[in-house]
Amino acid sequence: MKGSRITAVGLVAVAALWIASGHFMPHESAESRAAIRAGEGEPKKLFRVAVMSTKVEQHNLRLTISGRTEADKRVMVTARTGGVLTELRVKRGTAVKEGDVIAVLSDDARAAQVAQAESLVTQRRAELEAKRRLIVSGAMPKLDLVNLEAQLKAADAALAAAEAERDRGVVRAPWSGVVTDLSVEVGQAAFSFQGRELLQLVSLDPMLAVVEVSERKLAGIKLGEEAEVHLVTGETFRGKVRFVSKTASQTTRTYRVEVELANPTGAIPDGITAEVSLAQAAVAATRIPRSALTISSSGDIGVRAVNEESVVGFVPVRVAEDEQTFMWVTGIPDSARVIVQGQDFVREGQKVDTVVAGDVATTTR
Repeated sequence: MKGSRITAVGLVAVAALWIASGHFMPHESAESRAAIRAGEGEPKKLFRVAVMSTKVEQHNLRLTISGRTEADKRVMVTARTGGVLTELRVKRGTAVKEGDVIAVLSDDARAAQVAQAESLVTQRRAELEAKRRLIVSGAMPKLDLVNLEAQLKAADAALAAAEAERDRGVVRAPWSGVVTDLSVEVGQAAFSFQGRELLQLVSLDPMLAVVEVSERKLAGIKLGEEAEVHLVTGETFRGKVRFVSKTASQTTRTYRVEVELANPTGAIPDGITAEVSLAQAAVAATRIPRSALTISSSGDIGVRAVNEESVVGFVPVRVAEDEQTFMWVTGIPDSARVIVQGQDFVREGQKVDTVVAGDVATTTR
């Protein structure tokens, strides 16, 4: 009885092992072997990228820098003498010509000094004429003639000084411009404010477009070369470079460049944002979409291109000019096939499937 029980237990154990072997060590069937052979025969699918053929050409670069407009001349007109402001012939926005009377300072003392000096001149001249005859006839010594002539010249000088002091009470425009600010009102006394600021005068013609240029770009800018100036209002003007600083700013390490613009009607305001475009020397460069630029594993900026075997390689580039959607770069060989779509999903040395992206570089230049 005990032996039959042992035999039954052994049969159950053998059956269990046989069933388990089907799970842990499956036997190959004809179907499974056929599937394995079919999988080994299929090639691995390549990643597809879009490429464009590049062309190296001579491109005239343009340096574009943001800046501002600035009046050619700006001055605070001051009082050259004391007195009471009796006339103010301008207001903010008034255009004046060189020599126009802007303001008048009244002081009766100056008029009295002129009258006194005129009387003294008349007296000295009459004395000289009256005694000249006596001196010529010998009735008076000739030395008196020299003294009388010196006294007349001194009187003339005193008259000129008195007239100059009177004229200082009339304030005139030093040059043509526009009044932008007033600091005084009619009736104000300026006896103790000689040199006081009366108004601000700004010259709008010519107008300047001022930019700050880095030291690396300075060598390509020449005096007298033409420049395009685009205002933030959408207007475009042409001018010429009239000044290139030889001294860098201590804070920004940039150099001041001025472009002179004709502004006879005052259409260009002072202090408006402007974009100055300057022509640079031609360079052999390639025009590619901005999106084609990528960064290599070492951190270099460039593009990914494929060779004749469709193997990906990295080409470092240097940006020559930045446009809105395209860029001019150097470093890409002529007729290279640059990846313009999918470049960020492949790596150097990888073989890819290429398709032509179309003439993606043809836009209005």
